[in-house]
Amino acid sequence: MRRRIWGWFFFDWASQPYNTLLITFIFAPYVKELMGDGTAAQSAWGFGIGAAGFVIAVLAPFLGALADTSGNRMRYIWLFSVMYVIGAFGLWWAAPDDFNLVLTLVFFAIGMIGMEFATIFTNSMLPDLGPRDQIGRISGNGWAFGYLGGMVTLIIMLALLAESATTGKTFIGIDPILGLDASQREGTRAVGPLTAIWYIVFMIPFFLWVRDPKPVRAAPGAVARALREVVSTVRALPQTPSLFAYLASSMFYRDALNGMYVFGGIYAAGVLEWSVVDTGVFGIVAIISGTIFAWIGGKADDRFGPMRVIRTCILVLTFVAISIVFVSRDSVYGIPVEATSNLPDITFYILGALIGAAGGVIQAASRTMMVRQANPARMTEAFGLYALAGKATSFIAPLSIGIMTAVTQSQQLGVTPLIVLFLLGLFLLGWVKPEGDAKAWAARAT
Repeated sequence: MRRRIWGWFFFDWASQPYNTLLITFIFAPYVKELMGDGTAAQSAWGFGIGAAGFVIAVLAPFLGALADTSGNRMRYIWLFSVMYVIGAFGLWWAAPDDFNLVLTLVFFAIGMIGMEFATIFTNSMLPDLGPRDQIGRISGNGWAFGYLGGMVTLIIMLALLAESATTGKTFIGIDPILGLDASQREGTRAVGPLTAIWYIVFMIPFFLWVRDPKPVRAAPGAVARALREVVSTVRALPQTPSLFAYLASSMFYRDALNGMYVFGGIYAAGVLEWSVVDTGVFGIVAIISGTIFAWIGGKADDRFGPMRVIRTCILVLTFVAISIVFVSRDSVYGIPVEATSNLPDITFYILGALIGAAGGVIQAASRTMMVRQANPARMTEAFGLYALAGKATSFIAPLSIGIMTAVTQSQQLGVTPLIVLFLLGLFLLGWVKPEGDAKAWAARAT
């Protein structure tokens, strides 16, 4: 069992660089540098991520139900792992002299969809990894381990590969390794292949040590049955009000958090005029904070329950969302500062540490809460619905930020929709039972 848990941890370790390197700290700021205009880049990034989120939202519940009815979840993890690798590796072709925004966003979306769908099936394995009173700690430790993986890859990128647009040197003052051409930004573009290769190498322990107890052979009519199961489950949601409320709540607060991750790097690059290297250092601070607090949060989850942990994190993240609007190059919380002042940078580093801490904890606790809310007999389908809840409005945060940014022509005002989403999530938690709808599931089973 211990080896199986560690194998499951390795999925977080292997897949986290897509979030760390591509979505937030390296590739998104690089796109801003290529486009030149932070406002245009933030809008384009919002529309691209929103389109990928729409695909994920539509297909996630069906895939979860299909896995529950048709057999081994591992085959789906293999399939979506291939998409992850293809999408990540394809970002190598985002060259400065021949930059194709549409093709770049297509590759990015392929990889993102692969990562999200693979996560549905790995998350659904969580209840099989230990007794109920240890699930919070297992989830938190897995998230902390994943953060470490993201931090290691970020350090590799900053120290050895990602070059400054002005000097052509990495953070430690050397040329990009492997003879990569800094003038063509090959060091920074290597973030795509590095993310793909990292995933391939570190998914090996997962595939060697994790075994799926579900039957390998698909039952006849599995696809039609999966569709019926999804429709039946969605129709029955009002009969399980706690699950219904939790899915709605998480739909908003996770969307807001993802908005922070997606736009954090591109926001800092545009508003604070940070380089890719500056943003990467910011990422290290956030990841160290996230790693430490994901581990602490797992223990708090076991002791106090995921509900209290989630509420506390939403309050912290709401404070951060409000604060971001009031931090710019020339002012901090409305107080004017000199153009050479480091106060905006220091403030944003602190906010980044809070995002890392609360973001890691809330995602780990949310997995635990989903286990408590879900029907034990339909766990993969439940995590498909959970993915739907995370993606059904996942186009709202990016698209609303894209639209708000385009309308106001301000990156600061453009992120204000995140505040509303966090508050909606907090409000809906009021209808969630900490232990879920156990009686309702028992009644349906009989």
